[in-house]
Amino acid sequence: MPVDLTRVRGLSPDVVRALRETAPVVSVVGDLMLDGWWQGTTERMTREAPAPVVEVATRRYVPGGAANTAVNLAALGARVRVAGLVGDDDAGRRLTALLAAHGVDTTGVVRVRGLTTVAKNRVLVDDQVLIRLDDLATEPPPAEALALLAENASTQSHGADAELVCDYGSGALTGAVLDALIARERSRRPGLVVVDAHDLRPWARLRPDIVTPNAAETAALVPLSIGDAVPSDERVARVTGAADALLDATDAAAVVVTLDHDGTLTLARDPLDVTTASSVSAAEDEADSDAADHPRQEARVRHRTWARRARERQASGAGDSFVAALTVARAAGLPLTTSVDLAQAAADVVVQRFGTSVCSTDDLLVHLDRTGDLLLPADDLARRLDDERAAGRRIVLTNGCFDVLHRGHTTYLTQAKQLGDVLVVALNDDDSTGRLKGPGRPVNALADRAGVLSALSCVDYVTSFSTDTPIPLIRRIRPDLYAKGGDYTPQMLEETSAVLEGGGEVRILDYVADHSTTGLVERIRGAGSAP
Repeated sequence: MPVDLTRVRGLSPDVVRALRETAPVVSVVGDLMLDGWWQGTTERMTREAPAPVVEVATRRYVPGGAANTAVNLAALGARVRVAGLVGDDDAGRRLTALLAAHGVDTTGVVRVRGLTTVAKNRVLVDDQVLIRLDDLATEPPPAEALALLAENASTQSHGADAELVCDYGSGALTGAVLDALIARERSRRPGLVVVDAHDLRPWARLRPDIVTPNAAETAALVPLSIGDAVPSDERVARVTGAADALLDATDAAAVVVTLDHDGTLTLARDPLDVTTASSVSAAEDEADSDAADHPRQEARVRHRTWARRARERQASGAGDSFVAALTVARAAGLPLTTSVDLAQAAADVVVQRFGTSVCSTDDLLVHLDRTGDLLLPADDLARRLDDERAAGRRIVLTNGCFDVLHRGHTTYLTQAKQLGDVLVVALNDDDSTGRLKGPGRPVNALADRAGVLSALSCVDYVTSFSTDTPIPLIRRIRPDLYAKGGDYTPQMLEETSAVLEGGGEVRILDYVADHSTTGLVERIRGAGSAP
């Protein structure tokens, strides 16, 4: 049965396959660049200066900037049109050919005689960048070239499912191009408009659906200090406190702030603002009503993701992969929160690689399949957690059936993660779920439930237990914090004594009613039996 993407609340390989089959049309308007990675060896210094002599062995060229975003979109199954400027030079011809080789429609690319194509060439020895050589345009593009680019950008957006603007500060896009995008008829504007720009203030006139500022770009919009030196919790708190100002400054329906190793924060005015004309669904409204009865920790923080720890320091272009995956997912109809989760997964794939890289649907399938490895037996989990503690990290444990994942669950899990550093979710196995929930449950087997939970960026480990309570598991892994949602006090929980014995603390989170899942299951079964 085909996956209904509008009803999805968690990631799985089936979701990624369905996303690829949807193949939305995405128009990219942006600053095109060529990235070069020159690898060599060095064994001596020059006589002229205290500098190494590098004997270049290989030269690899890949699309960069908005061109890299376009290639990522194509690799994720989108049909991509791109509009941008290149010079009538070797770099421009090479870049256009690379885009075409990836299946990107380049008819909107304007080739300008006398203009230098932006190229960034990195010279490496033993995978260490020694120097980067940038070729930059020294003169602004002629007015006629900008007028043609504006016409191409407006034309290619007609009939597209989404439009993605990638403005990296060249100055070529905020004049005639922006004016043309604003002036077009509403019927020619795609249902989803996403802007990724170093300076988002000019683009507020476009009233985008989503903007994706990084930490530096966020700090430029509002007076914030959120650099890497600021502790993670404080960065998050400062961005959260500036939600109103960020939404007002960008005039966007949603602001997705990317914080590198601290993941992302999604801010929105209210649930209605995060649904575009191209993806309105009764299912999303229904899911919102499920969560509406439960208090939120912060009304304007719609979602948070956590980045997986990166091993590779020479990675480049993770932001391009992030915004590409976010755009494809939303254009295909995935809810915003799930789209951000998918985008985080794409960035997690790319940051583990060397150089300017691309995340494809095949990469995501492998990544999500591997997340199943997070389902660990108790003894293996205990050993992993010993290592986490040795690194100074606080362990949070929560448990439940999580049979059919819905927004109440993801809100609750996000709150649990925020209590510490490492979140462990303990799942009732199939037999204990049946005893707890009754005949016909679980709907999804343990392996499937674990796979979906493992794909959430807030979840670090998943394990299972067969007993009616997780007390034996609690005594085995000794969590620092035990999180529980519901109409409880710590004194009402059987588990409390086991948590305290291990030196831990019990925290009660926002109430997530069981009838949300039960009602959802009943609606699904009712729809299946309807004449």
